[in-house]
Amino acid sequence: MTDIAAPREVTHARVLKIALPIVLSNATIPILGAVDTGVVGQLGAAAPIGAVGIGAVILSALYWVFGFLRMGTTGLAAQAEGEGNRAEVAALLTRVLMIGLAGGAALIVLQPLLFRGAFAISPASDEVEGLARGYMAIRIWSAPAAIAIYGITGWLIARERAGAVLALQLWMNGVNVVLDLWFVLGLGWGVNGVATATFIAEWSGLAVGLWLCRAAFRVPDWRDWARVFDRVKLVRMARVNSDILLRSMALQSIMLSFMLFAADFGDVTLAAAQVLSQFVQITAFALDGFAFAAEAMVGQAMGARAVPVLRRAALVSSAWGLAASLSLAAAFWTLGPWIIDVMAEAEAVRVEARVYLPWMVAVPVLGLASWMLDGVFIGATRTGDMRNMTALAAALYFASLGVLMPVFGMHGLWAALALSYVFRAATLAARYPALERAATG
Repeated sequence: MTDIAAPREVTHARVLKIALPIVLSNATIPILGAVDTGVVGQLGAAAPIGAVGIGAVILSALYWVFGFLRMGTTGLAAQAEGEGNRAEVAALLTRVLMIGLAGGAALIVLQPLLFRGAFAISPASDEVEGLARGYMAIRIWSAPAAIAIYGITGWLIARERAGAVLALQLWMNGVNVVLDLWFVLGLGWGVNGVATATFIAEWSGLAVGLWLCRAAFRVPDWRDWARVFDRVKLVRMARVNSDILLRSMALQSIMLSFMLFAADFGDVTLAAAQVLSQFVQITAFALDGFAFAAEAMVGQAMGARAVPVLRRAALVSSAWGLAASLSLAAAFWTLGPWIIDVMAEAEAVRVEARVYLPWMVAVPVLGLASWMLDGVFIGATRTGDMRNMTALAAALYFASLGVLMPVFGMHGLWAALALSYVFRAATLAARYPALERAATG
C-alpha cells in the first residue's frame, strides 16, 4: 500500500551512515584483484598471470553491460520508499532478481560467441588464451549471481542499508581470498582454482544478499505477479535502465579514447597514464560513497515530493564529498610520488608520471560536482537528462581534444579529460531546476 509519510530529516550522521560503509566496501575491490594476481604469481610463470588478468577484464566488460541494474534500482526503489509504497519496493526486488538471473543465463548461452569475439579484438598468445578460456568457462556459470547482486546492492542502498552492502562485499571477497589460497596454493589447481573460488564466492554472495533482503520475502508483495509484471512499471524500469546504459557508454568512450590517444605518445607515456589512472579510480571509489548517499536520500525525497528535503540532501552529501575531494587532492600532492614509485618499477615511467601528477591533484576537485550530480539525478531517476547531458559532455570533450592536444601534447590530453568532468557537471547543473520542478509535479 502507499502511505506517504513525512520525509526523514537529512543530517550529517545520516549521510555518513550511508557513505562510509560504501567507501570501505569499494576499498576491498582492488585488494581482491591483487590477491588473485599474487596467488597465480606464485606459480612461477607469466602465462597464468596474464590469463587471469585478461579473463577477468573480458568478464568484467560483459558484466558491465548490466551495471545499469545497480543505479536504476537505487533510484526506483528509493522513490517507492519515499512514497511509502512498500508493496512496490518488494515487487521491484523480484524484478531485478529476475533480470539479473535472465541476463546471466543469456551470457552463459552466448559464451562461445562472446569469448571468440573478445579474443578477436584482443588476441593473446596460445598459452594465455587457452588458460584464459578455461578460467572464463568456469566463472561464466556464476554470471546470474554476479549480475543479480548488482540489483540487490542498488536495492539495499535505496533503503540506506549501506552496512549490509559492506557485509555482502566483505563476505564475497573473504570467501574468494580463502578459497584462492586453498585451491591454488594448497590443491594446485592453478588458474582454474582462481576461477572456481570466484564462482563459489559469487553464488554464496547471492545467497547472503537474499538473506540480507529477507524482510521483503516475509510479505506476499514480492510474489504478487500482477504487480511484478505491471506494464507501466516495467516500461519505466526499461526506460531508466536503457538511459543509464547509453550514458555509461558515452562515459566509456571518453576513458577508452583517452588511453588510445595516450598510446600515440609512446610506451613510457602510456604506462605513466595507466599508473595515474589508478588515482582516478581511487577518487571514484571514495566519492562514490557520498554520491550513493545522495542517490538514496534524493530518491526518497523525490518520492515524498519534498523539494526542500531533496535540496538539503544534495547539499549535505556534497559538502562531505567536498571534504573528501580536498583530502584526496592533498594526499595526492604529498604522497603522489611515493604511490607512483610503488606502482611502477621503471624509472622512466616514474619520471614521466610525476610530470602529469598535478592533473591527479586537480581531478578530485574538478570532478566532485559531476560525481555528486550523477547521484542526485540517479536518485531522481532523471536518466533522460543524464543520457543527453553526458552525450553533450562527451562531444565537448572530443572537441577540446582537437584544440588542446595539438598545442599542448599529453598535457592537452589530460586537460581535456579534466574538462570532461567540468562539462558533465555544467550540463547537469543546467538541468537541475527541471529536476526540482518534477519533484513538485
